[in-house]
Amino acid sequence: MADSRFPRSVYSVGEEPDPRFSLANERTFLAWIRTSLALLAVGVAIEALQLQIQPVLRFIAAVIFVLLAVIAAVHGWMSWMHHERAMRLGRALPAPSTAPIIAVGVVLAALLLAVGLFL
Repeated sequence: MADSRFPRSVYSVGEEPDPRFSLANERTFLAWIRTSLALLAVGVAIEALQLQIQPVLRFIAAVIFVLLAVIAAVHGWMSWMHHERAMRLGRALPAPSTAPIIAVGVVLAALLLAVGLFL
């Protein structure tokens, strides 16, 4: 009987890994989702609170945070799929790829806010 779990591209290959590894992978995915929600909340709050920051820089920083939230959520999903598939096939886990982008984006948005505070 074929596995009907979603996504099939993950569950239709290899062997079932130790449940502890799959659950750890799921917790990591959920951590990325929490990170995404936090970034989204910061982006919305920056604009909603009308802080005393130069408006254009405040808006750009808010957009950066919202875009980073989307990137974090997509990264979490893609990372979960790649790691789960690698475990099922007995391969090495892929290296992190998106975390540096998110780190640079947060620093950039924070710098924009800092500069906007003094303009």
